[in-house]
Amino acid sequence: MESRFLSSMGLRNIDLGLITFILIIVLLIAVILVAVLWGQLCKLKRRYNKFCAGKNARSLEKEIGLMFEENARIRELGEKNKKDIRVIFHTLESTYQKAGLVRYDAFAQMGGKLSFSLALLNEKDNGFIINSVHGTDGCYTYSKEIIDGQCEIALGKEEQEALNKAMDRG
Repeated sequence: MESRFLSSMGLRNIDLGLITFILIIVLLIAVILVAVLWGQLCKLKRRYNKFCAGKNARSLEKEIGLMFEENARIRELGEKNKKDIRVIFHTLESTYQKAGLVRYDAFAQMGGKLSFSLALLNEKDNGFIINSVHGTDGCYTYSKEIIDGQCEIALGKEEQEALNKAMDRG
């Protein structure tokens, strides 16, 4: 069976069954695409209805404006917090963060370990050692400066032990 339409297009030798089969496949693909798009449209419509539930255009616009204002406040607060944290870290560098305490008996006749050596250091191991010697005739307190974990004056055994504790070396 010869088709005048196919003949006019120069496709006289093509089988109508083949053309029908190809058109059915194209139609099935189109139906599948429509079904997928319909599902996506329904999903989008549900999300839109949930987003706009109980709102009109003006209330939605107002709510979005409030969200932008709140976002700006949060950004400002975040910047302020960053500056405050920098100041705190800078301050912490010079505060005494490390301590080492050694209690001892300075004299054989004394008891109760009333004498002590206390080392207080900052982050860079700068600070001081206080040595308090308790005896029968009174209590004497001495201090020695510590720079980079070292002291220019000779340290006693208890003072060195307190320094090592403060620097986590002993």
